[in-house]
Amino acid sequence: MFSQTVKLFDDMMYELTSQARGLSSQNLEIQTTLRNILETMVQLLGALTGCVQHICATQESIILENIHSLPSSVLHVIKSTFVHCKNSESVYSGRLHLVSDLLQALFKEAYSLQKQLMELLDMVSMDPLVDENVDILNMVTVIHSLLEICSVISSMDHAFHANTWKFIIKQSLKHQSVIKSQLKHKEIITSLCEDILLSFHSCVQLAEQMTESDAQDNADYRLFQKTLKLCRFFANSLLHYTKEFLPFLSDSCCTLHQLYLQIHSKFPPSLYAVRISKAQQEEIAGAFLLTLDPLITQLLTFQPFVQVVLDSRLELPCELQFPQCLLLVVIMDKLPAQPEDVQTLWCTESQASETTTRVSLLRAIFYSFEQCSGELSLPVHLQGVRSQGQAEGAITLYQHVCVHLCAFIASFHPSLFPELDAALLNAVLSASMITSLLAVDAWCFVARYGSAELCAHHVTIVAHLIKSCPGECYQLTNLSILFRRLFFFMAPPQQVEFIQKFPPKEAENLPLWQCISFQALPAELRKQTAHEVSGVGTAQCKKWLRGTRTLGELESLNTVLSALLAVCQSATEALDIGQQTAVVEVGSQLWSFLNVKLVTGQPYVQQTFNLLLPLLGFFIQTLDPQLICQVVTLQTSLLRLEPPDHVRLAVLDFVSSLGKLFIPQAIQDKILPNLSSIFALLLTDRNWLLEQHTLEAFTQFAEGTNHEEIVPQCLSSEETKNKVVSFLEKTGFVDETAAARVERVKQERGVFWEPFAKVTAEAAKWSSSQPYAKRARRELPLEEEYRSALQAAAGALEALELLLQKSPAPDWLLMKMEALQGRIDTLKRHVL
Repeated sequence: MFSQTVKLFDDMMYELTSQARGLSSQNLEIQTTLRNILETMVQLLGALTGCVQHICATQESIILENIHSLPSSVLHVIKSTFVHCKNSESVYSGRLHLVSDLLQALFKEAYSLQKQLMELLDMVSMDPLVDENVDILNMVTVIHSLLEICSVISSMDHAFHANTWKFIIKQSLKHQSVIKSQLKHKEIITSLCEDILLSFHSCVQLAEQMTESDAQDNADYRLFQKTLKLCRFFANSLLHYTKEFLPFLSDSCCTLHQLYLQIHSKFPPSLYAVRISKAQQEEIAGAFLLTLDPLITQLLTFQPFVQVVLDSRLELPCELQFPQCLLLVVIMDKLPAQPEDVQTLWCTESQASETTTRVSLLRAIFYSFEQCSGELSLPVHLQGVRSQGQAEGAITLYQHVCVHLCAFIASFHPSLFPELDAALLNAVLSASMITSLLAVDAWCFVARYGSAELCAHHVTIVAHLIKSCPGECYQLTNLSILFRRLFFFMAPPQQVEFIQKFPPKEAENLPLWQCISFQALPAELRKQTAHEVSGVGTAQCKKWLRGTRTLGELESLNTVLSALLAVCQSATEALDIGQQTAVVEVGSQLWSFLNVKLVTGQPYVQQTFNLLLPLLGFFIQTLDPQLICQVVTLQTSLLRLEPPDHVRLAVLDFVSSLGKLFIPQAIQDKILPNLSSIFALLLTDRNWLLEQHTLEAFTQFAEGTNHEEIVPQCLSSEETKNKVVSFLEKTGFVDETAAARVERVKQERGVFWEPFAKVTAEAAKWSSSQPYAKRARRELPLEEEYRSALQAAAGALEALELLLQKSPAPDWLLMKMEALQGRIDTLKRHVL
């Protein structure tokens, strides 16, 4: 019977759809025909509703097998009706008003029919002992049919849509024991997540409209609350379903992961969120976002979810990087309450197959944090943790991640310490400065939280790593920062042991002592180590001065100068007059070997130049005036050749220190014009960083100098004068709106935050501090042998050239010459 009813309904629907295009107020025949069809369909739906009501009234418990054709037939009719009503605007082509009354009646009847059917299905009982029968298949079909209806009515009637979902979840759980392996869980989860996102976007849009209108319209606010309630309902439904069917959701983890990211990408403080008021933010967070939090707790123990979140191949667009970072922090906060095996699951790396690798949670956090360049540079602010007696305050993303990371480390299971050590070291060595600093902060927390012996152990490890670095590189810089900070946390007994293990009087340990602030040592140890570093440092400088003074030996000399500079910066008072005089003497002698050509041509010499300037600047009051004159003259000549930025910054540091010095009358004519030239050149530099440092250095010099007549001479143009005046008066800033600043930061992301690791091999070659062409001079006898062999080869080529002028070349000559060319190319690679 029901199959014939369905066929009749489908025939009427076909007739209705095919003739609808001809509907018009003039064509009364078609109008009458269509209205008759609609009236018949309304009556048919009413008859079906009566049939279902009769079954409900006469049965206390219903066996699905006895009515197996009824649910599927009725659901087919209901879905067809809703689809037709949804598409009516396009089906009737602007003449909807001619049949709108009957379409409304049709929708109401379908609505009533579905409500009655759901009441009937609620009375169905199934035998849990039966593994597979017609009842199971019928119930699964019913649930999936209702799921399809949900997608149709989602934009038509929100309350009806929610009630349909409520019924789907209820029936799925009611018959869970027999249908759990037959349900299409992925489709259910996907549809539910889509509806959550749809309702959430509507909620955010309403909040944005209320914020922009700047008025609290009661109708808008009621609609906002109604939509927010719908969000909460869907979130709770997802939470309930996930809890009961988790073992079957392995292929839905990606959808659940994306749901979390998509929601937080559209909600403040994300850079991609719309502007909504603080009150609405708090309402959405309290009523909806908090509902998603238990979902993450449920998924913590589920390995497929772990694999999705920590997949090494995970590539997210810019707008999802920040939500990913927040998600990882949330997971990190939840792990201490989990058993050891769950913590191990998240905190260890794994390779499921040749193509699938899972990174550890800590590595993922550092990587995700690194991708949030815009949020870090703006910076965005998050809600802080409430502390004792203090209200919550807004904190930056850096503070948020750092605080939660340290709290997580404090609860770390001892068996996972190797993973922690590896993750921290890997992050410290990162090409991203901000990531390295975060790892250094976390490592310092470990040093302070742990024992004195653990801190000393870490310092020793880092010391060995620094000594093993092959040359200047960003990894060495990062390790040096870590080493310097960890040294402050060492207890005095461990500091004594470190000094015994790495004595400063041995030149091979100077790479370590150049990183240390001597203020970290007690007074007696500070004096002792400063004396030893100063002694071995000046001795090594004198040794270089007495030696061959090759460029290849400058690397070790620069390490010595850096160690001497560390002493002067943090322990000058520990040096007696004799030691200070010795430092000035070797510095003066080393300066005499510098010239413009060397400084512009060799990076190692530039580093020597950059170290000597601040070293001499410490003793500016006792320097020979003639030496000061030489330094300033060289600086002036050098700046005209546009040296690298780091050289210009070193020049700035030195000339700013001259503001403290009274320059003797005899050499004023040589120094003051050069000084004004140096400031004039640097004040016109277009590099914003150099410009800022120059303004600061010039201000320091102008405020301290006794030679006030030089100040106006440094301001070479009206533009320069205005720039200095704006700096002093703190004016001239660009008035940028918050929205414009966010857009600028998003655009700058790809320009300023490219990891240093992606620098091309060619760029890395030119940025190296190695000498370009010249190498350290070898022993004289070996050099003579090279020259003799080269002269012999040149002589042989000249003889061959003469032979070619006298007679034609034999056939085999070209082949032999090509072989020689290959050998020459090989030799050239050895030389380079």
